[in-house]
Amino acid sequence: KTLEFNVRFGDPETQAILPRLKSDLLEVMLAASEQKLNRFRNLEWETRACVCVVCSSGGYPGSYQKGKEIFGLDEASKIKDTVVFHAGTIKSQEKYFTSGGRVLGITGLGSTIKEAINTVYQAAGKISFEGIHYRKDIGKRAL
Repeated sequence: KTLEFNVRFGDPETQAILPRLKSDLLEVMLAASEQKLNRFRNLEWETRACVCVVCSSGGYPGSYQKGKEIFGLDEASKIKDTVVFHAGTIKSQEKYFTSGGRVLGITGLGSTIKEAINTVYQAAGKISFEGIHYRKDIGKRAL
């Protein structure tokens, strides 16, 4: 068995954590860099649930496709309590294209896990590009 320790923000874990952080992240990071984290006895957190789904390119994690135009980003971003994080994307002439294996991280918040799941999959359903793939079971074990 292997245990992995990271001293950096992981992807996509961070996209499911930081939208819940109510405390000022910059202040927390500055305090950490100055070894003054004792100022933050209790970080403030949003009480709602948060779920992140990764949209990947066809072929990922092996050889994956690049240069596929991405549609529906504006529509997905307009859904309440949704954040669309760009990862493997490139913008050219006001359009977005795939440029990596993990293309987007879509995050949805909700008062319950079920609501967060519904929100994130509603947003994911708005996004399309040739070869898009995303898991349909994220968060289901927690129900």
